[in-house]
Parts: sequence; structure tokens; C-alpha cells
Amino acid sequence: MFKLKAANGSNNITGQNLIAIRHKMNISQRQLARMMQIAGYDVDHHFIRRIENGERFITDIELVVLSKVLKVDIMELIDDTIPVSSQDSN
Repeated sequence: MFKLKAANGSNNITGQNLIAIRHKMNISQRQLARMMQIAGYDVDHHFIRRIENGERFITDIELVVLSKVLKVDIMELIDDTIPVSSQDSN
């Protein structure tokens, strides 16, 4: 069985963009988690931290919620220039 990961070993390609957007907006991980809670999505700041650190996969639903809460185009969260590693048998 193979695992999809970015070439840098991260479980997502959104984390670095999420950090940049959050810093640009001057909001903390806790504030972003609270914004998502208000939007009806039950998360905490650990959810945000794990995405940003590349420890966690992110679903399409979560991408949509993040883009709506942050009021950014979903493509701002996705960096399609990041190379994705090839399949391996690990």
C-alpha cells in the first residue's frame, strides 16, 4: 500500500499556505479554530497546528470550510507547484 505525501514528507500541501494566510490576517491558530467553530465545524487549535505542521491529511470539506472562513479562494490554500512524491510500497 502506498501513502500520498508531498515530496518534503508532509501529509498535505496546504499547511505552509495556511500559515502565510493566517499570519497575513494576524490571527492565531486558536482564533482560526474559533472562526471554524462559529461556522459550525467542531475543531480546536490542535487541528490547525497539525495541518500547518504537515502532520495531518486535510479533506476537501475542510479545505472548503477554511477557504470560506478565511474568505480566500480555495486555490490560495493549495499550492499545486509543490511536487508530490511518487508511490512507494511503505
